Amino acid sequence: MSPSQALVALTLFVIMLALGVGLEPGALGLALRRPWLLGRLVLASCLLVPLLGLGLLTMPWTSSLPQSARFAIALMAVCPSAPLTLHKVGLAGGNRQLAVVMQVCAAMVAILSVPVVATWFSGSFGVEGWQIQPRHVALQVLRAQLLPLGLGMLLRQQLPALADRAEVHLDRLATGLVALLVLLLLITAGPLLLPFALANGLSVVAMATLVTLSLSLGAWMVPGRRQDRGTLALVMAMRNPGLALLLASDHANGLPGLRLAILLYLLVTVVLSVPVVQWQRGQLAGG
Repeated sequence: MSPSQALVALTLFVIMLALGVGLEPGALGLALRRPWLLGRLVLASCLLVPLLGLGLLTMPWTSSLPQSARFAIALMAVCPSAPLTLHKVGLAGGNRQLAVVMQVCAAMVAILSVPVVATWFSGSFGVEGWQIQPRHVALQVLRAQLLPLGLGMLLRQQLPALADRAEVHLDRLATGLVALLVLLLLITAGPLLLPFALANGLSVVAMATLVTLSLSLGAWMVPGRRQDRGTLALVMAMRNPGLALLLASDHANGLPGLRLAILLYLLVTVVLSVPVVQWQRGQLAGG
């Protein structure tokens, strides 16, 4: 494993550990009393968004996209539960605990959904060259997401006082690792990002299309609750770049421009989520 791959794996592990530690005991119970919301989350984040990506990649106008862009869209579409969502939800004044519960549920379902949907991409919908085995992906999702998440939840349940003290430090460590990873990506790929985007304008349009559809899907699935609507919209759109980069390293290693394309997808997502954050702030301020 290269140093950059090790940093990606460590960052994802710490983020998911912090996510489990930060889950308040009553939050999961509250969510379980609203099973329809969890059902919609699982359906939308783990199945419908990937299906939107599949449909997008089978359209005639996307067939000419470079392979790196197609792989990036596929990888980001199949990877739910994005840690960056919590930061966005907090900025928007949304329901942070609901976002945590949603990510917990998505991470648990991802151990089955990621390998299944990835197989659909590589087999049925023409994303060829993606050398991927479902059992290997399931093990990666288990190791990278479910294991640290479970450890964090166990710590919260068994040693709540220690979890309270550890939560702040884990959040800071996770934030620092994310910043370090982003800095590393910007140093290695940043100078190439703008030329890549300018040379692949159609790829940017395709990425923006999927992000917009994901945001709209999330907002549509929770009508009538402003706070929950904005929260779910952000959860739908913010995919997991850490897991996508991990899968890219193991299953599409050596494909030119793939990491750059994943970084570009993340940038497009962040930019398009800004109006949602501003809209929700305005809605909450207006009562």
